[in-house]
Amino acid sequence: MPDTIATPYEFTERWMEPPNFRISSGLRPFQFELPPALEVLDTVRQDDEVRVTILGDLDPEIRSARTRAFRHAPVEDIAAWRFRLVHFHLARLYDGPLRGFHEQVMIPWRTFLSAHGFTWHRCAPALFISGPGGNSTYHTDQSHGLVWQVEGAKTFHSYLAPEQVLSAEAAIMGETTAESPPLHDAATVQSVRMEPGELLWSHILTPHWVTSDSSLSMSINLSHGGLCHHGRYAGREIAVREHWDKNPDQAWLTDLRNTRY
Repeated sequence: MPDTIATPYEFTERWMEPPNFRISSGLRPFQFELPPALEVLDTVRQDDEVRVTILGDLDPEIRSARTRAFRHAPVEDIAAWRFRLVHFHLARLYDGPLRGFHEQVMIPWRTFLSAHGFTWHRCAPALFISGPGGNSTYHTDQSHGLVWQVEGAKTFHSYLAPEQVLSAEAAIMGETTAESPPLHDAATVQSVRMEPGELLWSHILTPHWVTSDSSLSMSINLSHGGLCHHGRYAGREIAVREHWDKNPDQAWLTDLRNTRY
């Protein structure tokens, strides 16, 4: 089981280096109740910015038909499909199912970070919804993430010592990206089952994958770019910044990583 961080001091001591860790609900500075996942799914599937992947060993015609029908088929039917959905521009939903999210989640969380000596370049939320068996890809993120499981259950898999699995440069170049993780020794993996309301800190450039443990799962990830504590960056954040110094045009394309979900 991963450690559970319960105080700001523990957080400031542990945020920089893997492995991932849980964050106690008592340390969470925000409270917000989202609508049920089925209701959010019914709304968000209509938005032009949503990204959906139909999963499973399906006939190509069935897969294509489900993709075309995703926006208008009965939402109860869709919830039974094997799919994964992600939305990276949640401000578009602030007048709908996420009304009050900015004031009740983003401002308190950013205030918490600032009060304890953190600065950042980017702190933005992303929404994830999956149906039964709606697993993520195997990938890395060029950001630290606060993973908040809202409804349903999932298991978040990463490595106890990611530097022994993948170099920072290989992670930056996206060499991890695949539908499933490579063969690995189970003793090297940290698997964290997440129930509704639980929080997990996911370190930058740590290879990971998520498996669904319920019929419908919804989570939110608060993504942090350029996170810094009293002038100190995490080691793999430094690697990202050095890579961008050598390839300045790529710094503006960082959100392309989102296509790998």
